[in-house]
Amino acid sequence: MNIGVGDQFKPDFLRIAPNNRIPAIVDHDPIDGGEPISIFESGAILLYLSEKTGQFLSTDLRIRQLVLEWLFWQMGGLGPMAGQNHHFSQYAPEKIPYAIDRYVRETNRLYGVLDRQLEGRNYIAGDYSIADMACYPWIVPHEKQQQTLTDFPNLKRWFEAMQGRAAVIRAYEKGQPFSNNPVITEESRKILFGQTASTH
Repeated sequence: MNIGVGDQFKPDFLRIAPNNRIPAIVDHDPIDGGEPISIFESGAILLYLSEKTGQFLSTDLRIRQLVLEWLFWQMGGLGPMAGQNHHFSQYAPEKIPYAIDRYVRETNRLYGVLDRQLEGRNYIAGDYSIADMACYPWIVPHEKQQQTLTDFPNLKRWFEAMQGRAAVIRAYEKGQPFSNNPVITEESRKILFGQTASTH
C-alpha cells in the first residue's frame, strides 16, 4: 500500500481496514475453517496471530496478562506519543517548539518506563513475546525521536538483543525496499495528515 498517494482509501482496502491505516491482514486459512478473516490494527494482528499459532503469548495467566499490558501500553502510549514526536519534529510544516518539546519529553518518559520494566529481564515480559514485537519498531528511530539509548541501559541492552534476532533481521531486510524516507509533498501531506470524517 502506498499511503502517500491514497491507496488506503480504495474500497477493497477499506473493507479490510475501515480506519484506512496500515497494517492490515487477511487470513485465508483461519483456524475455524471458515471464510477468510480480515484484521486491522497492529495489536489486534499480533494477538490474533499469537493465538492462532500458539507462539509468543504464554498460556500462564499472569505472564499472559503481563504481555497484554505491555502490548496495550505500546498501543496507547509509546506508539501514539512517539508518532506525535515524529509528526511535529519531522513532518509538520511549521515547527512549533512547545509541541516538539512536549512529545520529545513524553517519549523520553516512556523510554524510562520501558527501561525500568526491562531491569533484570531479557525481554519485556520475561520471554520473547508479542509485547517485544510491538515495542521494538518504535525504538528503532530513537535518534529521530531525539532520544539517547545510553541514557537507558536496560532498554539499550534489550534493543541490541532485538536487533540481533534472526527473524528481526529477516523482517527488516524484507522491508528495506519500502523503507526509504518518503518525500512529503503538499499533496501527500493532505492525504496523510489532512483527513476528516468526510475524507473519501
